[in-house]
Amino acid sequence: MSPVRNRIEVMHGVNLDQLGRRDPEIYGGLTLDELELQIGADARALGLVPRFFRTNHEGEFVERLHRLEGLADGVILNPGAWTHYSYAIRDALELARLPAVEVHLSDIEHREPWRRHSVLSELCIARVAGQGPAGYRRALETLREELAS
Repeated sequence: MSPVRNRIEVMHGVNLDQLGRRDPEIYGGLTLDELELQIGADARALGLVPRFFRTNHEGEFVERLHRLEGLADGVILNPGAWTHYSYAIRDALELARLPAVEVHLSDIEHREPWRRHSVLSELCIARVAGQGPAGYRRALETLREELAS
């Protein structure tokens, strides 16, 4: 019998702690605390066990990815602006060797040109963008399917 693989690390990066204060037309009105409560409820409804991490410090984000071995079976990450240029996070994600889903609350494909590029996407099994908080549920479903296979 194979072990249950259901531990999901949900990682929030730079400026996400400012949700509720940032432009609600782009990011919605939830605070990060409220968003994480919703993600947690959705994860548990899907039989997943979520754990949350948030930071505005790139090195802490990298260190957390380094420490996920044996603690998580998959990762959802919204690194914020680091998505577009942080090769340090990309390398750490590659080292983590976990199925990952990149999430963005806003529709990055229809915003500034620099937001359309991700240095992480080729390491992720999926990218969910422009679905607001509901995008996290889609990411959880994607990881659940991946971990069940």
